[in-house]
Amino acid sequence: MNWRRVGALILRYTFLYTRSMPRILEMFFWPVMDLLVWGFVTMYLLKGGKAVPSYFTFLIGAMIFWDILYRSQQAITISFLEDVWARNLLNVFVAPIRVSEFIVATYVVGFVKIMVIVALLTVLASSLYSFNLFVMGISLIPLFVNLLLMGWAIGMMTTALIMRLGQSAEALAWGIPFLIQPVCAVFYPLNILPKWLQPISLAIPATHVFEGMRDVLENKGMPVGHLWAAFGLNLLYLAAGALIFSRIFDVARRKGLLAKLGTQ
Repeated sequence: MNWRRVGALILRYTFLYTRSMPRILEMFFWPVMDLLVWGFVTMYLLKGGKAVPSYFTFLIGAMIFWDILYRSQQAITISFLEDVWARNLLNVFVAPIRVSEFIVATYVVGFVKIMVIVALLTVLASSLYSFNLFVMGISLIPLFVNLLLMGWAIGMMTTALIMRLGQSAEALAWGIPFLIQPVCAVFYPLNILPKWLQPISLAIPATHVFEGMRDVLENKGMPVGHLWAAFGLNLLYLAAGALIFSRIFDVARRKGLLAKLGTQ
């Protein structure tokens, strides 16, 4: 691992955003729109009945948490696609850059973007809807980390699929996260799902994070069981994602698939 090369890649992807107003606007536009929608839905539900407020305010927390997962996944896939669209992919990998260095650089850039977006959403949620994300206390850190890890794992798998199937499959960069959203109990408890689907849902780390988040907001204490389950599953998914990405990258390099990306 050469940290100078990692730093150069980080600088390259940072310049893409600091010198492009449309990219900056896109980074903030969808999270803010989602927050406004779910925030007003929450206000409507609170005014429509006598339910305990925390029972409904978890929708705002779920939206912010979902964006952490989504953005960490996109940190890898969109960085890869940026090079594809600019026909710069061959230049990146012709240079003495290892796959691990490319992945770490996308991790760092994505992490910074997530921190900026979450900070903005936290301020807006607090000022517009009186929702304080930090009410979760120390539990917020492991929940956040687990979503980050799962997003990275999905990002590696998604990028590997695009690399193998070609640029025509780039829609997977946006589609795969939403493919699992109905199953991982983002906006509703696990017990809402059909019985046969619940074991599948429990095999997804994000399910444990969102269940744990609801437990914390309902003052049930730190969800230790859910956190350990999420960490264990994330380790498996990260190992699988790294293996799949490495194997498919080797296949793509041998078959010349990297040269075809960006020309299809």
